[in-house]
Amino acid sequence: MARTAVTFDSAGIPIAAHLYTPDLPAAGPLAALVVGHPGTGVKEQTAGTYAQLLAERGFVTLAFDAAHQGESGGMPRGLEDPGQRVEDFKAAVSYLGTREVVDADRIGLLGICASGGYALSAAGGDHRVRAVATVSGVDVARQFRYGADGTQDPAVFRSLLDAAARARSAAARGEDPGVLTVFPGTAEQARALGGEHGLEGFEYYCTPRGGHERSARFLTWSSVDRLASFDAFHAVPLIGPRPLLQIVGSRAVTSWMAVDVHHRATGPRELHWIEGASHVDLYDDEKHIASAVDRLTDFFTDPQSMT
Repeated sequence: MARTAVTFDSAGIPIAAHLYTPDLPAAGPLAALVVGHPGTGVKEQTAGTYAQLLAERGFVTLAFDAAHQGESGGMPRGLEDPGQRVEDFKAAVSYLGTREVVDADRIGLLGICASGGYALSAAGGDHRVRAVATVSGVDVARQFRYGADGTQDPAVFRSLLDAAARARSAAARGEDPGVLTVFPGTAEQARALGGEHGLEGFEYYCTPRGGHERSARFLTWSSVDRLASFDAFHAVPLIGPRPLLQIVGSRAVTSWMAVDVHHRATGPRELHWIEGASHVDLYDDEKHIASAVDRLTDFFTDPQSMT
């Protein structure tokens, strides 16, 4: 398996990516997968893990940094623009279609966490995508509005929108609008704010467990009001008759979103549960990742998925 640093254009923004190609001999062009990272993540973290493991199974894979984040271009830094994130996936499909090693008629999407929602939205409107899968998939806009477990007090998001409005007004006056800090300062604070799910996220992103220097520590306040009206699941019915696979940990507090997607899907669909896994376990727990990659391999090699 070889990893090559590449770039491609997404609506005028240079996107940094790693292209993984298998060492296995092939009779012709190979099926390919675009792999998107979780919110605030980068291509060197869990997206790279899945991309590498799936390349070892014979796929060409492309893990990329979202625009405005990681090594990709785009100003301001730390912007979470859902429309741009969907465009990034479509641009990645375009890039893979230009590679001689890739069979342009067999390209699929794999979105992890927030990229799961963006991948669903991209696939709904892009018929070049033959199949789509998610791992711990969420609509990050829903997570902002309703909380990871769906029970957040609506006043929380209203207060975020108030802060975003003040930030826009401050910027118009030439003042520093500030930023939305993503993670608290300590594990104890993370647990107090988000329970076990919040603690797991802190331990993955903010400790040697999975932390990376380019992983986002803040978002622009303008990200919040852009997310306010976004609905990653609106396009789910458009994915059919193409197949959809969602891989979810049985202990994931975010699983209610995958269940919602499953009910909206109009084509072949599967909700595949990984017993005992939490949302974040599917980022880096070797046992659970192995189970997920086995199922992903079967899904993307099924003739009904990639033809």
